[in-house]
Amino acid sequence: MRIISGTLKGKKLLTPKKEDDRIRPTADRARETLFNILNSKQDTPLSCQNVLDIFSGTGAFGLEAASRGAKTVTFVDLDLTLTQKNAALCGFKNVHFIKKDARRLPLALSPYDLIFLDAPYNKGLTEPTLAALCANNYLAPHTLIIAETAKDEPLTIPPTLELIDERTSGAARFSFLTLKNE
Repeated sequence: MRIISGTLKGKKLLTPKKEDDRIRPTADRARETLFNILNSKQDTPLSCQNVLDIFSGTGAFGLEAASRGAKTVTFVDLDLTLTQKNAALCGFKNVHFIKKDARRLPLALSPYDLIFLDAPYNKGLTEPTLAALCANNYLAPHTLIIAETAKDEPLTIPPTLELIDERTSGAARFSFLTLKNE
């Protein structure tokens, strides 16, 4: 696993041990595809965006965003060990960490521009995390959420959000969500 593009293009990241099935990193190719889609969907450059990587695992998505110039990146997970090791390897100064259950997020000081949510598949964690984001000041009208789930995993979207796009890659489905215009 490596950084695909940006200032640290090609930088290898630490991966979980084979016996650690709690972390399932998003494949390099899928991350590259997601960032290509983001480039076409967002008007604001990444350098002006605050990024939130929830269920960060290795931190690959957030570190990719940092390598591509994200303003700040915040990682959320119950176990940030691997994320923090990879962030230290990369040397970014604009990263922050929240060691917390994503379903019980603290109130955000300000909304994020881009949120990547990659909960463990088929554990029922995506919906309550989306609800926590909606309830705790993480979203602005322009915020884009990318929720990764198993391709066949049902996803109930909170009524305040709308699905604007959906893509599949291998065993994964990526749902692109924003706040509903009211």
